[in-house]
Amino acid sequence: MIVKICGLTSREDALIAADAGADFLGFIFYQGSPRFVHPETCMRIVEALKGYPVQCVGVFVNHPVEEMQSILQSCGLALAQLSGDEPPETLQFMAGKSFKAIRPASLQALEDALRLYPPHHPAPAYLLDAFQPGAYGGTGASVNLEIARWLAMRMPVLLAGGLTPENVAERVFRIRPWGVDVSSGVESSPGRKDAERVRRFIQAVRTCERTMEFL
Repeated sequence: MIVKICGLTSREDALIAADAGADFLGFIFYQGSPRFVHPETCMRIVEALKGYPVQCVGVFVNHPVEEMQSILQSCGLALAQLSGDEPPETLQFMAGKSFKAIRPASLQALEDALRLYPPHHPAPAYLLDAFQPGAYGGTGASVNLEIARWLAMRMPVLLAGGLTPENVAERVFRIRPWGVDVSSGVESSPGRKDAERVRRFIQAVRTCERTMEFL
């Protein structure tokens, strides 16, 4: 199971997450976020991660395609997570290097989002976050269980929204997602990761994963 630690802003936190066994590391380029990181800072962090088996993901909110492509290339990022109100064509223009974050309030809204944004990346196909009016994620609110299970049964989805070291195993066991994404749930303050919570989160996922293999 894939574990993504998102909202990284420092070399120290990125190395902590990589050493703990994270698979994906997320960097937010939306200036309205308390976890915003400047591309030059991200570039230096990614350079320090060479040799680690991690994929680095840029998180964007309504950025122009050209700007996203430039940041991916200059920072050495593997994928773009589109977390805004981007038009469907943006996924096509990103040439298979992006996936959409969706925040449906109901199963009907989820079906509408899937029609509007057919997946352009095999795995993850989507990131599923909690619905919060006017927010682009990172709220700490939990996703609807029915919606999450419906989507996870059909395609590889990164589950986000309110995950913590204390609840992630239970959510994984009930939803069975392709991967999990956490930001505020492992922080000491916005944009600053708590090393012990990062380690406990990843350990909880791995323990649950091993348990499910025997069920």
